[in-house]
Amino acid sequence: MKYLMALDAGTGSVRAVIFDTQGNQISIGQREWIHLEEDGVPSSMSFDCDTNWTLTQDCITEALSSGNIDSKDILAVSSTSMREGIVLYDKDGKELFAVANVDARADKEVKYLKENFDGIEEEFYSQSGQTFALGALPRIMWLKNNKPNLYEKVAKISMISDWILYKLSGVIASDPSNAGTAGVFSLEKRDWVSSMASKVGIKDDIFPKVYEVGEVIGTVTNTTCGLDNNTLVTMGGGDVQLGSAGLGVVELGDVAILGGSFWQQVVNMPSDTIPPKDMGIRVNPHVIPFQSQAEGITFFSGLVMRWFRDAFCDIEKIEAEKRNINVYQVLEEKAKKVPVGSNGIIPIFSDSMKYGKWYHAAPSFLNLSIDPTVCNRASMFRSLQENACIVSDINLKKIEAFSGIKTKTIVFAGGSSKGALWCQILADVTGCKIKIPTVTEATALGTAMSAGVGAGIYKDLKSAAKELVTWDKIYTPNMDNHEEYKQIKENWQKAYDIQLQLVDENITDSMWKAPGL
Repeated sequence: MKYLMALDAGTGSVRAVIFDTQGNQISIGQREWIHLEEDGVPSSMSFDCDTNWTLTQDCITEALSSGNIDSKDILAVSSTSMREGIVLYDKDGKELFAVANVDARADKEVKYLKENFDGIEEEFYSQSGQTFALGALPRIMWLKNNKPNLYEKVAKISMISDWILYKLSGVIASDPSNAGTAGVFSLEKRDWVSSMASKVGIKDDIFPKVYEVGEVIGTVTNTTCGLDNNTLVTMGGGDVQLGSAGLGVVELGDVAILGGSFWQQVVNMPSDTIPPKDMGIRVNPHVIPFQSQAEGITFFSGLVMRWFRDAFCDIEKIEAEKRNINVYQVLEEKAKKVPVGSNGIIPIFSDSMKYGKWYHAAPSFLNLSIDPTVCNRASMFRSLQENACIVSDINLKKIEAFSGIKTKTIVFAGGSSKGALWCQILADVTGCKIKIPTVTEATALGTAMSAGVGAGIYKDLKSAAKELVTWDKIYTPNMDNHEEYKQIKENWQKAYDIQLQLVDENITDSMWKAPGL
């Protein structure tokens, strides 16, 4: 039996997942990791290469051991990671500086670029689909301004998924889907745009060769990790885009909502599609050649649910423990009895995506009633589910406005898709058919697909997706509910705008603001 290995460097943990060539998960090794704020550097999120490589190797060893697999039987390995995280190297390949995804240390640099290079963010966004907020250029500029001796040594840049492959093979390279999130990139050409760096005074010779996902970049040369030196190392990519492939979202016009701590709404489109002029939506290269993905993001949808559970739902926790079921199942059973619109409750948490100037109102519930039969944990819980779906629908409509792609079917995956009520609410709010995949490890599966392409198991990612992805459930919309939700959505947008004004007047505190605002 032969196998494929996926290395998944997420925000909270790193995993090695082994699949057979039919896409069945065989074993997993996982380690939690943390990304600490650097001393004296507010809003930083450093990535510790030495510690995190040790943890990655531990995962590889554990996956091989728990699956009782000989390393010689691993045909190929590929990687995926949180996007936006970068690693900078010296001329000998030694890591000099690395940050995780939402490192926001470069707040002053973002402001400097906007104020001193008129229209440059819009110019770069029109090519890359990215704003400066989490891009590579402000972070490198921060290094230049604050640690010039280190900056002078910088010879190469890569993303974190690329760094894992470098540690395995000794080859520093990148792929479009993750490198594209650095913002120094062309959506249409699927390659770095070094002139963006030189234009703002940053080194322009540090960008590595770009490979498409699934291309072989070498073999394992660092066998201390437990892998055999005959194992192929194939180019990986960004977690959302490879997760999309693992969900079968590989054709133009395909749509998915990934419902985790954040919700991402992704829509596949031709790579020559021009991003919207208002910079309202992010656009990334997909892992499929000649395709990009428009991406809407809903902040903290899953995290808000966890907060609500832990802050208010001790009774439901006790009930769930007695019944030996998940507490969210108990909450959904109660919320199912609440009418559409959650008795008028208006939750204020994530705004719809405004990528060019993005901040949120203060977290709150509006229009509460003091009648406990109307306003209670069940109705507030349902309102949060409805809100995540409403914001997702608004983001999809924004994508439709510039791309011309109308959503009819949505693949819904991630932890949120386990809730039957939440799936039905998403169908009712959007008016779309909702498909729930069988696979629970879409990102790891997509990464294993890229390894399989390099090993010649699959012709390409599209072929792999069509062969391996199957469906568990399908939800169809209640169109009467859909009509009700149209008005609810309109009311929510009006209420949210007023809540943003309170932030503008320094009366309330924003839930989150992009760096540079």
